[in-house]
Amino acid sequence: MIGPRLLPLLLLYGLMLPVTAMVPVLSDFTVQRFPGLGQFASHLFMSINMVGALLGAPLAGLLSDRLGRRRTLAVAALALNGLSLLGIAWAYRHADSYAVLLALRLVEGFAHMSALSLLMALGADHVGRGGLGARMGAVGASISLGVASGAPLGGVVGGIEPLWVPLGGGLLSLALAALGYLGLADTAGTRARLSIADILTTLRGRRALLIPLAFSFVDRLTVGFIVSTLSLYLGLVIGFDARQIGGAMAAFLIPFSILTYPAGRLSRHWDPMAMMIGGSMLYGVFLAVLGVLPGTLIVPAMAAGGLIAALMYAPSLVLATHYGGDDCRASALAAFNMAGSLGFAAGPLLSSGLLAAFSLWLGAPYPAVFAAIGAIEVVLAAAVLVLLRRSRQPRLSPLC
Repeated sequence: MIGPRLLPLLLLYGLMLPVTAMVPVLSDFTVQRFPGLGQFASHLFMSINMVGALLGAPLAGLLSDRLGRRRTLAVAALALNGLSLLGIAWAYRHADSYAVLLALRLVEGFAHMSALSLLMALGADHVGRGGLGARMGAVGASISLGVASGAPLGGVVGGIEPLWVPLGGGLLSLALAALGYLGLADTAGTRARLSIADILTTLRGRRALLIPLAFSFVDRLTVGFIVSTLSLYLGLVIGFDARQIGGAMAAFLIPFSILTYPAGRLSRHWDPMAMMIGGSMLYGVFLAVLGVLPGTLIVPAMAAGGLIAALMYAPSLVLATHYGGDDCRASALAAFNMAGSLGFAAGPLLSSGLLAAFSLWLGAPYPAVFAAIGAIEVVLAAAVLVLLRRSRQPRLSPLC
């Protein structure tokens, strides 16, 4: 039997697979299944589960910290995630209404983000000798590896039969729920249980938590930019075909996934706040430069960007977990995930708006959009650095 410290990591990896596996079969479940859908309705299939996520994360976090039953709630969320994916598979074959499919996607987003927040909290609860930095690095690596694996897996499976993507994801999630029921362990007995009102009051009093939340929002905003505007830029301007675009994304995701855990371990020796700020500044420069590079340098630059992204993501997880504390950990991580979901939803909207605006007076608007998105990262990092110097925030490395 897999131990309680390793099992949350395995469940996190499996949980992320169906999410990104749906991306390659988007057209199969929208315009090909329901002819006549417009662009907005088609994109709604991918974004409405974010609405469900924004509902699920705070509810799961607050109930977990209030009741102290992360294991029970996590298993229930995994089971609901599996049933909703099986419902999507059923609706793909039998539903005449697109609204039914969207409703199931809403439930899926609710269940997925609930399970994600709870499993992250369970993973953080079992901190071993490696400390919080190593543990959250492992949590982040499990998530990023699942994200990196899901899309190519969905492409292979969906290329054979699109129905198999949600069907396989649903069965996988139900199997994960059974595995979690058998192997997950709570540490609730060592934590004080607060009322929901006290949890909210406590979190409001921990203003430092706003820092990793702000970085989560901006970092995921750039991810939304990458999967939308960058993909269009590579195809329309650089001239990459689908295989080359996929290779560029893999060049970013693979080092990001592999290096998240070592970056987490580094926070035992380096200040995680300094790592997050420095990494964000470098990441902003990477995004700005990416818009002026020739096609031959795109893939190496994406690989470098993945390395930098790992240096910022792992410390942000460490800081969110640390500032949440043992008493409000699940709620803090739920807030972290909510901020990220909002950023991901805002990324394509902001970058498309900037592209439209710069197109009014620039013949080549894409470099300006890249520079603007990169500047958001740099400005946030610089603002937090100034704020910390004024408040003389102590280093966190001895605590991690």
